Amino acid sequence: MPLEKDSRGRSVVPIFINGSPLPINPFAVQPVTSSAFSGNVLDTGRSGWKRASANTRRDVIIRAADLFEERKEELIKAQMDETSCQRGWAMINVQLTVGYLREIASCVSHIKGQIPTIDKPDAFAFVFKEPVGPVLVIPPWNAALVLATRAITSALGAGCSVVLKASELSPLTHSLIVDIYHQAGLPPGVLNSLQTSRENAAEITEHLIANPSIRKIEFIGSAAVGRIIGATAAKYLKPVLMELGGKGPAIVLDDANLQKAAVLCAKGATIHHGQICFSTERIIVLESVAKQFQGLLVKAMEKEQGGQAVHSGIAEKARDILQQAKDNGNEFLIGDPEMAVKNGVKPSIVVVDPKTPKDQLRIVDEETFGPSASLYVVDSDIEAIRLANSSAYGLNATIHSTNMERALKMGKELEYGQVHVNCISVYTSVTGPQGGVKGSGWGRQNADWGLEEFVQEKFITYHGADADVPAAK
Repeated sequence: MPLEKDSRGRSVVPIFINGSPLPINPFAVQPVTSSAFSGNVLDTGRSGWKRASANTRRDVIIRAADLFEERKEELIKAQMDETSCQRGWAMINVQLTVGYLREIASCVSHIKGQIPTIDKPDAFAFVFKEPVGPVLVIPPWNAALVLATRAITSALGAGCSVVLKASELSPLTHSLIVDIYHQAGLPPGVLNSLQTSRENAAEITEHLIANPSIRKIEFIGSAAVGRIIGATAAKYLKPVLMELGGKGPAIVLDDANLQKAAVLCAKGATIHHGQICFSTERIIVLESVAKQFQGLLVKAMEKEQGGQAVHSGIAEKARDILQQAKDNGNEFLIGDPEMAVKNGVKPSIVVVDPKTPKDQLRIVDEETFGPSASLYVVDSDIEAIRLANSSAYGLNATIHSTNMERALKMGKELEYGQVHVNCISVYTSVTGPQGGVKGSGWGRQNADWGLEEFVQEKFITYHGADADVPAAK
């Protein structure tokens, strides 16, 4: 998709509607509420795509996966340029994206209805699974490629058309997804995209949600914005799939491989400047191994580079959270509230008393989006579970233990959408469900679970000629 120029010569990512980019006025930003973005465009794309066979939908997704691999260098560069991420993170995004696409494609033909029994002679019943209709996808910038593509692909795989509201921080990356899908043969009007400034986002998002043609919304982002999206969707009676922020705990038990746990915790806290909702935000360690583990953790953190935040505001917020902890007298095992590089906070571990109330210290239950973690020392498994579950969030957690039974029992007690044992917190599997509980949203993505989010049941009965006719009263 070629970029256009505004009146100042700056590159502009065009709005993509009904299979082609809209020409822009070089002297003004076009309002999204223009007639080109009417429900008619959405209906055009929906009517054909919802009737496309499972094979057709699968084949388009597979071709798109091939193109993501072919254009990986272009995709890596776009992510690095827009979000200041390191090449490794951008590459992981491409690899995961391809994996998600291939898995979703393999599941498209799994969508099945039922023929239930019915309590009436000479009558038959059918339950069909149908696409919910046009979906508004609002993805984030921090895993710009993989999260947007997964959301789009699950909806497309189910037979829904999509409107992508690209992040203002990664419009080029998101536009490349649209370009690749159309290169793969997706019909015009099935996938449309637009972006807006942060200042106009609320107004335009409500306009999109209110559009009668939009039947469902998927939002991936912060809990604060998620509350607004959820309230707006409720206003217009639209269902929402939401994956929101987290405050992921890593629980280190006394039978853990402490060296491995330290390395995984350090990496989980610092990857992509901690700007991942799956980041290791809290480390909870049993007292009997706390001293030994802390030493190993410091050594592991010394080897990590926190990288850069997407912009100064993110870095300054992360620094401010650390500064408050320091002003409150909390010990820093490593790091401090300073920038290591421009827009990059020093990797830090802050010791916090498990009894510290949330309203006293922001780091207790506020997502930092910085390369840091708070460390808590507890005296029992029960206390570790209590502390982990005290968060308002429930996206992901990790447990470090060599005792499988103990770890699985603890995992069942944790109030999180996914729990990983002896693994880095920044982990997902293309074949397993992903989503949060509590303040981390609702609904599940990936594979069959993601497809089911975008279909709905329709109950049809057939009553034969010999079926009973109700007697008149």
